[in-house]
Amino acid sequence: MFEASLAGLTAILDPGTLLVIVFGVMIGLMFGVVPGLGGTVLLAVLIPFIYPMDAHMALAFLLASNAAVVFGGSITAILFNVPGTAQNIATCFDGYPMTQKGQSARALGISATASLIGGLFGVLVLTALIPLVRPILIYFGPAELFALTIFGLVIIAFLGEGSIVKGVIAGGFGLLLSFIGSDPITGISRFNLDQTWLLDGLDFVAVVIGVFAISQVIELYVNKGSIVQEFGAVDRGRSSVWEGVRDVLSRPVITLRSSALGAFIGIIPGVGGTVANILAYGQAMQMSKDRSDFGKGAVDGVLGPEASNNATDGGSLLPTLAFGIPGGEATAILLGAFILKGIDTGPSMLTENLDIVFVLVWAIAIANVIASLVGLQFALRMVRFTFLRGEIIGPFILTVGVVGAFAAEGHFSAVWVALAFGVLGYFMKKYGFPKAPLVIGLVLGIITERYLQISLRTYGDAFFLFDRPLALVLMIVALSVLVYPFATKIFGARQAGAAK
Repeated sequence: MFEASLAGLTAILDPGTLLVIVFGVMIGLMFGVVPGLGGTVLLAVLIPFIYPMDAHMALAFLLASNAAVVFGGSITAILFNVPGTAQNIATCFDGYPMTQKGQSARALGISATASLIGGLFGVLVLTALIPLVRPILIYFGPAELFALTIFGLVIIAFLGEGSIVKGVIAGGFGLLLSFIGSDPITGISRFNLDQTWLLDGLDFVAVVIGVFAISQVIELYVNKGSIVQEFGAVDRGRSSVWEGVRDVLSRPVITLRSSALGAFIGIIPGVGGTVANILAYGQAMQMSKDRSDFGKGAVDGVLGPEASNNATDGGSLLPTLAFGIPGGEATAILLGAFILKGIDTGPSMLTENLDIVFVLVWAIAIANVIASLVGLQFALRMVRFTFLRGEIIGPFILTVGVVGAFAAEGHFSAVWVALAFGVLGYFMKKYGFPKAPLVIGLVLGIITERYLQISLRTYGDAFFLFDRPLALVLMIVALSVLVYPFATKIFGARQAGAAK
């Protein structure tokens, strides 16, 4: 094991390999900043460039670029309320409010540090759990995945920003939107209004860009102000960045807990970083002593999601390396790269090609360090944009959003979807309806329905949970998390009444 680790490190420290890692990180950051591109598109674009490289250099290049994408996406999520990738959605919930309070540099410091720790934690999980991953994967079938997604839906009840009813209404509307398109199992079209471009459902990236970014452009024009709303709290210097670093280091429990959650979600094939991002936000809120700050610029609301989404990289490689089962779309492309380079995944990877495993481990670790340092330096200059008036910065955000919506689907209808949801997002905020539950309902509704239908067809009836003990336990825990705050409030009210 030690010899393989040393061989992997030696291969990574080759000057040519280090150079392509740095180059990959730069490309990854640029792709992450543009909404609608993300890791999957990036890897697909880079595959042709790995043909002349040797196996070590090619895989290090791809993994380094993919590791940098998510942090790149957090930059625009925090500064402009535009999630660069789907894994940065929850970062918007508190990252952008921090920017509005003049704390963008602090938020970027939190993101960079949490991303670094999460990425390194995922690498440790990848190294330690390869021999143990088989039993974990065996126990997770469609029923367990269905129960797991229920956790994400439970979060909707806690994102009402003072009104649980409005939060549930917004989440329910998101769930309804997730049914547009073709049935995930039968392929029968539904609610598509006879429009062929809706057969695949509403484009998720376009909806997110509209609800978060374009609605913000409208608000900037209406209010005739800048993104930063509280100038008295602004600290433009590096001291604010270091404050963000200290925020993360002073909260080791939530940092490690969120990283562990991200790595665990990454191990399970087909779930992905988006679910990990949302679940991490939910657990950060659940475990917080003061939930009132969430949605208004809570430090934990940035820290949790950013630690988890980077930890999924290491976790998602486990099933890919150990069994040849892609953990998500990005790892499916990486699996293709293994094949191109003549490398067999599976048990032989852990015996004959263990040195390559450690090339991947070191590549992810080094890429996370470089991405956090370089990305943070780049982001500090972008902070200045947040002080520009809406008439100046608005067209820039609108352009980035429209380009991202078009890039995600490749047709102009996605732009119209983004614009329509931009108007909806503006009125939602105006009348006190939270945006986060709508997005969570949309993304998790699709996944939940898919696993529910697969479970019904696999196990035969609606009582499949009683035949799957782990799924039943997960469902009970999810429902307990939902009921606990209400039960505590009712019990507390009764105690107060009895005291009188």
